[in-house]
Amino acid sequence: MLPASRLSTKAHRCVRAWRTTQTEHVCPQLRRCSSVAPRITTHYTIHPRDKDQRWEGVEMERFADEADVVIVGGGPAGLSAAIRLKQLALEQEKELRVCLVEKASQIGAHTLSGACLEPSTLTELFPDWKERGAPLHTPVTEDIFSILTEKHRIPVPMLPGLPMRNHGNYIVRLGNVVRWLGEQAEELGVEIYPGYAASEVLFHEDGSVKGIATNDVGIAKDGSPKDVFERGMELHAKVTIFGEGCHGHLAKQLYQKFNLRENCEPQTYVIGLKEVWTIDEKKWRPGRVEHSVGWPLNRHTYGGSFLYHLNEGEPLVALGFVIGLDYSNPYLSPFREFQRWKHHPFVAPTLEGGQRIAYGARALNEGGYQSIPKLTFPGGLLIGCSPGFMNVPKIKGTHTAMKSGMLAAEAIFPKVTAEDLASDTIGLDVSEYSEALKSSSIWKELHAVRNIRPSFHNYFGLYGGMVYTGLFYWILRGMEPWTLKHCGLDADQLKPAKECTPIDYPKPDGKISFDLLSSVALSGTNHEGDQPAHLTLRDDSIPVERNLALFDGPEQRFCPAGVYEYVPLDTGDGMRLQINAQNCVHCKTCDIKDPSQNINWVVPEGGGGPAYNGM
Repeated sequence: MLPASRLSTKAHRCVRAWRTTQTEHVCPQLRRCSSVAPRITTHYTIHPRDKDQRWEGVEMERFADEADVVIVGGGPAGLSAAIRLKQLALEQEKELRVCLVEKASQIGAHTLSGACLEPSTLTELFPDWKERGAPLHTPVTEDIFSILTEKHRIPVPMLPGLPMRNHGNYIVRLGNVVRWLGEQAEELGVEIYPGYAASEVLFHEDGSVKGIATNDVGIAKDGSPKDVFERGMELHAKVTIFGEGCHGHLAKQLYQKFNLRENCEPQTYVIGLKEVWTIDEKKWRPGRVEHSVGWPLNRHTYGGSFLYHLNEGEPLVALGFVIGLDYSNPYLSPFREFQRWKHHPFVAPTLEGGQRIAYGARALNEGGYQSIPKLTFPGGLLIGCSPGFMNVPKIKGTHTAMKSGMLAAEAIFPKVTAEDLASDTIGLDVSEYSEALKSSSIWKELHAVRNIRPSFHNYFGLYGGMVYTGLFYWILRGMEPWTLKHCGLDADQLKPAKECTPIDYPKPDGKISFDLLSSVALSGTNHEGDQPAHLTLRDDSIPVERNLALFDGPEQRFCPAGVYEYVPLDTGDGMRLQINAQNCVHCKTCDIKDPSQNINWVVPEGGGGPAYNGM
């Protein structure tokens, strides 16, 4: 890594120019620097094909197909919407074509969550889910909450009414639940297309959403067409449902196109890292749920841990660590904090003698009530974790995501099946969905806990937030007459490296803690190597000229998959950013936390990414 003191004089001038502008836009001097920076990005979203001679004469026509409803994303929300639509069609004996596209090679392969599932919405969707064989095998039998110091544990009683109490919930492997939901959807007649990534939103001439286009395949790493190049296809619909999950790349476009975030606060996020272990059967406590806050994080860094004992025929535990992406020290590594936490005297004994069998990571929305955008627009709507319905103190969003999908389906169905549709060529605006959501249990639940996450932004940090939670959530039952604000974009919270202290992380021991690359290997991640990197940069010069110079290259630490590396230039004079796109686990952290907001995550070829087995 090249320290800021050794950067060229020209680079320092660029950095000073950036500081002077006090804006998120790229300053002119940095843009001039990009002409000499090594080329990194070759993706057509940055370098249009109509200006590339290599694409002259290539056939670009796409096949188009029609459906009543198209759903983007095969997670809990998207599948619940699809299932509910087909249930209504069956009940009312109406024909309804529902198509769902999912970028993972299989339904559930990109799903990652803790997960402790609140079953209320599942019961509403399928009252007979037990008879149908839903993979909920582990009811919670024991709740433990702790504040950790470096060597000790302070127990916190789990009183009735506190959000972390899990009585009546189930510990699940959410990928397995999603796979089961996919099977139920197919039985009802939903058309599911895994391995097809939705890469583009299509619009009618009036500006309403027309549908989506799936990604092209057969593009070389340098951005040129291969002999096997094949155009994606278009799926048109009366209504398109966007359920991409946290920080969806199409949702980002829709926010701007329809100004959906005009009347809400910026979304804020956490990164969640997870492992699955087989452990000594003598240490196994099926149904036990453990959460902690405190060490190894300081009081001003939001985060905590979970350790769940599963009951699935073998002694399994799921464990993980969550860190708010509003942290300020660019030297912090969420992955290494997770590995360090496992050595705590309260945690390590469970893992000793065990074997790690899976690893993954995912960003999660945590803005809650204040950050929910406008949800409907002509031709489409947003559901699930894409707009952000997670209950932060509960650390649960699956039941709310599923409920949002069901409410969307119930609002859409009468409109798309009406015999007097005004037009077959204009996307329908289903504003009834927003109204139904605001009258639902989701809205009430999120409103009640709206101040818990922002309450951590105080002088006492974690401890002030816990006092606030106890006072207003348990004692006064969410009766605050005010709504607290978040602190702004997570990307804006990093301090310059010179103002921060580097963190000395211990080396992994290979028994309880591990290095990054061996961890990524357990995620099953793979992408076609000869394709443009889907981690695109708006300006190839900014990583070195700003991120490395000011923040010591935080992307090489906040990425949980080793995608970003700073390596010496071939000339030996300076550094360059190397993007190992094949490692990407699709967590979206880079798109969120990049202090320059220069990284734009777009979909790779369909089927690429992690291959989680029940994460």
